[in-house]
Amino acid sequence: MRIAFTKMHALGNDFALFDAPGGQAPLAAGQLRSLADRHTGIGFDQALVLEPPRRAATDVFYRIFNADGREVEQCGNGARCIAALLAARGAARSGALTLDSPAGRIEAQVHPGGEVAVNMGPVRFDPAALPFEVPREADAYPLEVDGETVQIGAVSIGNPHAVLTVESTETAPVDHLGPAIEHHHRFPNRVNVGFMEVRDRTHVRLRVYERGVGETLACGTGACAAVAVGRRWGLLDPEVRISARGGELRVRWGGPGEPIWLTGPAQFAFQGHIDL
Repeated sequence: MRIAFTKMHALGNDFALFDAPGGQAPLAAGQLRSLADRHTGIGFDQALVLEPPRRAATDVFYRIFNADGREVEQCGNGARCIAALLAARGAARSGALTLDSPAGRIEAQVHPGGEVAVNMGPVRFDPAALPFEVPREADAYPLEVDGETVQIGAVSIGNPHAVLTVESTETAPVDHLGPAIEHHHRFPNRVNVGFMEVRDRTHVRLRVYERGVGETLACGTGACAAVAVGRRWGLLDPEVRISARGGELRVRWGGPGEPIWLTGPAQFAFQGHIDL
């Protein structure tokens, strides 16, 4: 069986996009893990599977599979790449698209010059939304990790995130704390982990250890999560620049009850096919 794909990236956070005729995922988990390998496969952080729309007034339904082959709920940079691909195929109406996903609808705006903005929907601090096993919702939570206590914020941007502040992203213990927090028993579905260095009220540096992938060069929902937690802690203004290792994203969030917008570039790398 021959399957075509498009390779795209958003600040180095890279994806393989597949069309799935008939609404079936074209690849099994083991095949996805093999294809995600950067030496012997295509190489990607996530595979994005595009299906026909499931609801009226939407342009596509998409599913997200991490490099470990597991399906997850949402991907902000992935949504921006999907919007760019659909726009290139002529689907955008005046640059606007409505995407649908396991986490709900996503409004997208494709701008001239290659930038894409997506409305990631509501920000949810309710621990059950992640899920996160704690007695009650709080601004911050102590978490015991390998004999030390770290303070985290917990938030859902359609997928689960834990965020902690660090003095410097360059020296942050991402390789140690990232996997330890991802697999912490209080996160039964695991969690993405953001390490946020606040430069000023409009600028943060961020590294994200993604669930099922490891550290990525950028993370769209991670950028939104960092701003949401930073705003809740009184550290950030409504519009924030996020400096990731792969480049810069912009996040705008007015506060509780308001949608959170993610903006940045989405770029094509190449197209190809695989024989299974």
